[in-house]
Amino acid sequence: MEDLPDCRPPTADCRNASMLLQIRGLTKSFGSLTAADGIDLMVARGDAVGIIGPNGAGKTTLFNLITGNDAADAGEVLLDGADITRAGAHERCRAGIGRSYQIPRPFESLTAFENLLVAAVHGRGREAGDSVDFCAGILEATNLMPRANAPAGSLTLLERKRLEMARALATGPQVLLLDEIAGGLTEGECQELVGTIRGIRAGGTTIVWIEHIVHALLAVVDRLVVLNFGRKIAEGHPPAVMASAEVREIYTGISA
Repeated sequence: MEDLPDCRPPTADCRNASMLLQIRGLTKSFGSLTAADGIDLMVARGDAVGIIGPNGAGKTTLFNLITGNDAADAGEVLLDGADITRAGAHERCRAGIGRSYQIPRPFESLTAFENLLVAAVHGRGREAGDSVDFCAGILEATNLMPRANAPAGSLTLLERKRLEMARALATGPQVLLLDEIAGGLTEGECQELVGTIRGIRAGGTTIVWIEHIVHALLAVVDRLVVLNFGRKIAEGHPPAVMASAEVREIYTGISA
């Protein structure tokens, strides 16, 4: 980890300088629908941040704005101090933003290992010959080594979820964005995947994770953000956020 600036006494500028990912006032509308309404988010190197919210809250739109799949109407995205707001999706990937998608779409005729090589070469700009050991390490970290030579189309749902995460890791990200990676899994499979994600986080990877399966998030993250109607309505220590009357009302419809 790079040495961080001396923040004594702390100032806003000094604190921001230590942030790996800075989201400032991100705003995006689709016609009359405001999907992101001035969202701010700061993520330090090594953080694990969870994002929750009901369907239509703007969670995936936020990821699309971070990765450059959608262009923001207003606001800024900074990665390791560099303004990438106007960079395209491929440039942001090369800069160090890796992402998984809700529905895995690997190259099904390629093996799991070949899928990682494609991601390493095209997503990060590595030479194929220099990527073999790197990709093998990711297969080990995501518990896919026994299936390295299996066609991606033959993998189980849990294995495809692991491969989706592994492909994002193969781009060598500074920040790993996980979009509902646990969706559709059984409880046992979810626990297995959570164990893998905890191991990846323990290895130093910075994680921002959108998930509807809240107990999976709580096993990994140390900060929770809640979105609703495109706005950030809560952020903080997970137990305190989950105990919030406003958050409970969003999920139950019952006022405190």
